Amino acid sequence: MAEMVTLTIDGRTISAPAGTTILEAAKDANIYIPNLCNNEELTPYGSCRLCMVEITHKGRTRIVAACIYEVVDGLEVNVNTERVLNVRKLVIELLLARNNEHPALRKIADELGVKETRFPVEKKGCILCGQCVRTCREVVGVSAIGFSGRGITRRIAAPFMDFPPDCIACGSCVYVCPVNFIPMREENGVRTIIRFDFPMQQCKKCGKYFAPKKQLEYFSKTTGLPLDHFENCIDCR
Repeated sequence: MAEMVTLTIDGRTISAPAGTTILEAAKDANIYIPNLCNNEELTPYGSCRLCMVEITHKGRTRIVAACIYEVVDGLEVNVNTERVLNVRKLVIELLLARNNEHPALRKIADELGVKETRFPVEKKGCILCGQCVRTCREVVGVSAIGFSGRGITRRIAAPFMDFPPDCIACGSCVYVCPVNFIPMREENGVRTIIRFDFPMQQCKKCGKYFAPKKQLEYFSKTTGLPLDHFENCIDCR
C-alpha cells in the first residue's frame, strides 16, 4: 500500500499517496487548477504552465507547475494567489498569440478575465503542449513526430519535414490535441493526416474501409499474428 502524505490546498487538509502530483491531488479533492498539457496516460511534462501554483514548504515559498511537482508532508499549496493569477494571465496571453480562437483557450482566458493578448497574434494554431509527440512515443510506441527548432521557431514535425516513415496513421495525435489543430479526413479509401495520405484497408466481407493499412501492419508486427488476421473489420470478425 502506498505511503500517504498530508498537505493543505487552499486551506483544506488533503491526504494523497506519495508520488502523486499536486494537480492529481487537487483533482481528487475537486479543486480546479487549469491545465492543457496534462494527460493521465502520459508522463507529466509541464509544458503549458497554466497549472502554476504557489507552494510553501519548510519556510520557502515559490511558484511551481502543479502537474510535475509531487506532494510531500507539510506542503502548503495556494491555487489562486495574486502572484499565481498574474503568471497564468501572462501564459494564456502567450497561448492566445498562437491560437486566439479555440474554445478551450478562450474558456480559460475568460476565467482569468483576459479579453485579448498584448502580443502579436500569429495564429499558428499549435500551442506546443507536446501531447501529440508524447502520445506517439509513449502510447503508440513509434515516435513518428517530434519537436524541431528552438524558441520562436519551435514546431512539431516529422523527420526532415517530410513524409513520416514511421507513422502508422492511427490518428492518436489528432484525438489527443487539446486545440484540435491536426486535421484528419477519410475519403475514397484514403486517410489524410495534415497533408500525408495513407491507404485504408477494405474489409474482405462487408467492403467498408476500416483502418489504415500501416496501422494493421504494425498490429501484425507487434502481436505476431499474420496480416490476414486483420483483413476484416471488427463487425465482420
